[in-house]
Amino acid sequence: MRKIFIVSILLASFTGNAQIIKTFTLNLPHATNGIAVPASLFLKNLKLPPLNSIELVQLDGNKKTPVAFQISNGKEKKLSFLVNPAGDNKSISFQLVKTKGKKFDEVKATKKDGALILSANNKNLLSYHYKTMYPPAGIDTNYKRSGFIHPLWTPNGQVLTNIQPIDHYHHYGIWNPWTHTVFEKDTVDFWNLKSRQGTVRFAKFISQTSGPVFSQFQALHQHVVFKKDGTEKIALNEIQTVKVYNPGGQKDYYIFDLTSQLQCATDSPLLIVAYRYAGLGWRATAEWTKENCEVLTSEGKDRKTTDGTKARWLRAQGKLGNDFGGMVMMSNPENYNHPEPLRIWDENANGGRGDFFASFSTTKDKNWLLEPGKTYTLKYRFIVFNGKFDAAKAETAWQYFAAPPVAKIP
Repeated sequence: MRKIFIVSILLASFTGNAQIIKTFTLNLPHATNGIAVPASLFLKNLKLPPLNSIELVQLDGNKKTPVAFQISNGKEKKLSFLVNPAGDNKSISFQLVKTKGKKFDEVKATKKDGALILSANNKNLLSYHYKTMYPPAGIDTNYKRSGFIHPLWTPNGQVLTNIQPIDHYHHYGIWNPWTHTVFEKDTVDFWNLKSRQGTVRFAKFISQTSGPVFSQFQALHQHVVFKKDGTEKIALNEIQTVKVYNPGGQKDYYIFDLTSQLQCATDSPLLIVAYRYAGLGWRATAEWTKENCEVLTSEGKDRKTTDGTKARWLRAQGKLGNDFGGMVMMSNPENYNHPEPLRIWDENANGGRGDFFASFSTTKDKNWLLEPGKTYTLKYRFIVFNGKFDAAKAETAWQYFAAPPVAKIP
């Protein structure tokens, strides 16, 4: 069961020229190891003045440092912010004050050429393709696809993803189809597009949010079955939520979350049959080979020994031009079949060149029956970085992904 870390809330009145709305102390279970941690405060029925007259400040003795925050309205009103304490400080005090609020740069979302591009500090971070992309001229058009992430950029601007490589035209950056399924007595492959048994399509945007803490969008994906009589039928609806956090003062990394909510689209179930690859996949930059790409998992496995093992997180990093960087992929403990099995291309991939592909293959060793009327959720977090990212930081980041600091006002 996921742990919830409670934040104590104290009423206050005035300090200096600012009216204190709330004071709260965040008690972290362990040091953050220099990693920014997404945190939240549930506001319940707390009445707040206009947002342009509110500031969130972090207290350190007499020093007060403004902190970016964002308020969202869902089932409960929630204030989101990033915690990045100095050193091993595990107890941090904050105040919400009524004053002229400090403005922070926002994570922005901009549509361009069939893609939604998320950026911060004038740097592109992530591009989501909602318009159907076709393969190169002369290649079977069954390889077309929408609803995928590419490019994914490092903080320094290098591209970490690859699409439509000549060895696997159906590979699309970061994407998540199922491979071996059974729907209404038919075997359906949503992954290998050339078989023309099924595909995944972007249908519409459900919501988009931008702000100083994160930018988020929700997209409806339809998992479409190509029936033997030539008709199409939607077997599965997926709401994919992508949230990109503001790098802020972090120059060498940023965080984004990807969540999939799966629901049967008809009264028929969808059986996902155990298969060696399926689910969340990442086809990495074509620059990486066996000579310049290294892998480490939460269980201490490297690129030679990872495939077929299970892990809570995976780190892949390597040479990027004259630079170095990579990504940490994290699976949430609430996910089906967690810790999830991995599909990793080892150093012999593609005739020994060693191109890199990684997947949290949820159903690699276990069937998964999706039944009508139920919602199934898979949650993942990514840390995209330049330089090298050590195992201790990856483990700390996963611990706070597994059990995020959450506050509730009594």
